[in-house]
Amino acid sequence: MMTPILNNLSRRTVLGGLGASLAVLATPVLALTDAQARSLVNGLVNDVNRVIASGKSEGAMIRDFKGIFGRYGNVPFIAQSALGPKSRELSNSERSAYVDAFADYMSRKYGKRFREFIGGRIEVQGARPAGRFFEVDTVAFLRGENPFALTFVVAERGGERRFVNMYIEGVNVLASERVEIGALLDRNGGQVSGLINDLKRLG
Repeated sequence: MMTPILNNLSRRTVLGGLGASLAVLATPVLALTDAQARSLVNGLVNDVNRVIASGKSEGAMIRDFKGIFGRYGNVPFIAQSALGPKSRELSNSERSAYVDAFADYMSRKYGKRFREFIGGRIEVQGARPAGRFFEVDTVAFLRGENPFALTFVVAERGGERRFVNMYIEGVNVLASERVEIGALLDRNGGQVSGLINDLKRLG
């Protein structure tokens, strides 16, 4: 049974696991340029296109997807942003366990839909500043479907450039994931240990 996000966005959320994060960063993005933001997303898109064309099994695609997520996304920031204020209450060990479970969950959840992109491709269109971020526009082309817009939000923190969120035809993926994670947390009575266990088996 598909989750509410997949019900709402259907197959067009396949790459949402690569980018599920946007919140106000603590420091402004001063050093980042449009060329750097575009270069990051070009690398991400090239890796994704290679996975799409690889002919690998679903399990292998999911493993590759997790690697792409970790290489190009600010995973700790994305995961903690999805959890919201509760993340500030976590111990170091809880935070580490949660971030790892979140990364696995996102990889399974969206990576399973990678096979629907076989025969398609993603193209980078351009980059533009958006406050303290850069937004990099791409277009996904799937066989037998109209192209659709994917926008990656890129930021630089601590000298590292990573994407922190993604919009799919204007839909904020992080906002959707916050709803999902919040519902799981509520179902577990606010206990992060229960949330982690759910994330390990969902997706």
